[in-house]
Amino acid sequence: MASSSYNSPCAACKFLRRKCVPECIFAPYFPPEEPQKFANVHKIFGASNVAKHLNDIPPHQRDDAVCSLAYEAEARVRDPVYGCVGAISFLQTQIEKLQKEIESVNADLIRFAAMAPPTPRLHRSGRRMVGSIGSDSDEQMFYQTPPMQLPCCPPPPYWMGDDHPNPFRGGNGEGGGGEGNI
Repeated sequence: MASSSYNSPCAACKFLRRKCVPECIFAPYFPPEEPQKFANVHKIFGASNVAKHLNDIPPHQRDDAVCSLAYEAEARVRDPVYGCVGAISFLQTQIEKLQKEIESVNADLIRFAAMAPPTPRLHRSGRRMVGSIGSDSDEQMFYQTPPMQLPCCPPPPYWMGDDHPNPFRGGNGEGGGGEGNI
């Protein structure tokens, strides 16, 4: 990014109206294509303070330092009172709001899970577990076997349901003596 190869002064030297020398401290970090970047940094921090700061830190950390200075300067230009602290505060407020929303949704999920009917546990054989007796270690399970559906058999007769009378109990569905009892 050195400006000497293009024969054009860096943004800092152009802004300060001075000749850009090959060992210019600003040239690697303020290219001529980004004049507003240096203008904001100069307005907030001043050119001599930035030069002193860049000379005081190791060369491998200068790029990060310039990025930070440019971000802080741009934030201060946009919001002269709060600067980047205003942006940080806004983001922290959003985080707190989203955390409260997550807590609310988790509470709703817990409440809905408590209201839902329990799902039947299934044994590995596919039978639904209905109940148990004993402690956890010697537990005896009761299973409800699902009805078998055989393709060769007709459906159960109409009298198997609760809403139809049983022909073997008499015409009215009640047990007792009468015609049709076996």
